[in-house]
Amino acid sequence: MTQTADQDHPATGLPAFPMARSCPFSPPEEYAKLRENEPVSRAALRVNGKPAWLVSTYEHVKKVLGDSRVSANLKLPGYPLQVPVPEEMLQAVPLTFLSMDQPEHTVQRRLLAPEFSLRQMRALRPRIQEIVDQQIDAMLAKGGPLDLVTALALPVPSLVICELLGVPYEDHPQFEIWAGQIMNHDISDEERGRAHYELDQYVDRLVTAKETEPGDDMISRLVAQNRAEPTVEHADIVSMARLMLVTGHETTANMIALGTLALLEHPDQLAAVKADPALLPRAVEELLRFFSISDSGTARVALEDIEIGGTTIRAGEGILPLNNSANHDESVFPDADTLDIHREARSHLAFGYGIHQCIGQNLARIELEIVYGTLFKRIPDLELAAQFSELRFKDDAIVYGIYELPVTW
Repeated sequence: MTQTADQDHPATGLPAFPMARSCPFSPPEEYAKLRENEPVSRAALRVNGKPAWLVSTYEHVKKVLGDSRVSANLKLPGYPLQVPVPEEMLQAVPLTFLSMDQPEHTVQRRLLAPEFSLRQMRALRPRIQEIVDQQIDAMLAKGGPLDLVTALALPVPSLVICELLGVPYEDHPQFEIWAGQIMNHDISDEERGRAHYELDQYVDRLVTAKETEPGDDMISRLVAQNRAEPTVEHADIVSMARLMLVTGHETTANMIALGTLALLEHPDQLAAVKADPALLPRAVEELLRFFSISDSGTARVALEDIEIGGTTIRAGEGILPLNNSANHDESVFPDADTLDIHREARSHLAFGYGIHQCIGQNLARIELEIVYGTLFKRIPDLELAAQFSELRFKDDAIVYGIYELPVTW
């Protein structure tokens, strides 16, 4: 699938971003050229034509994401926002901790971090295994062919994050609709604004209920901890819960589907995993590196003049550190365009880098390990029920994932 939009932005003559992909398994071909010839370069955002700096090498992406002189605050002038949000709506929406700078970001991250510690996530492993087994039981009972996205990829992370937060799972179809509308470029500003409002109201009611009737869940623990040692407001807990609810399933669902598809399309790699399940953690890291589905989700804006790779980026200018390009940098990952589950890939930047590195990465890794390992153990003859060229993908500035994955056995 290739984007049909022109490669250069008509109003500026600069390369348009996001750039076209000829295959969902590969980053845009321009990324390799940028790394080689112009690792810090100018582009124009397709959504509004505004210029931004593209940073494409592993070294430079890490440098930007670790620099305190750049900001994640999407309300600042010059921030390279990649979705069409009216200015009045943008300024009215409270920042999540993903878009906060220090010290506000540090306060909220410290509150959340214990909930996503490796120890806590490992304690969830038996329950995640139960959830995966239940979904595969249902798949086997129904029989193929079926859509792996709706049968496994979406339900597993949705069920996990709902249980973790204390959200009634029967409500998940509605919040998935809201999350989809918020990210949809093709609906009106009014519809997107209404989705924001309705999701906020839902999570606000949920947090309020936990304040009076706490349970054994993350929201209740955040409420109790903040009551014992106040550091944030009620609205902040609502914001954190909403963020976890939306982001806690979307990217993992995409990785479940894309990773399964990649292994089916690379039978030698799949055979190695089946023969030696101890390879699963390494395979997960390689798949995360290979796809890097949050390619430009770590957008930044310079707070002062900075120099990256000999190029001066001025204060107020937007920056797009390209995680997918960094993860295909041959100087760090030789033969980077080849999927190799034997590779040591844990230094990838699929979860970002620096103070905003993904707080849920431990959970995502465990979910992916359990899903891939269980799926191919219980359904060893799983195969695609459609040609690769017939599969439908979604492509925007934030997420590159799959709509449906017909499989059979």
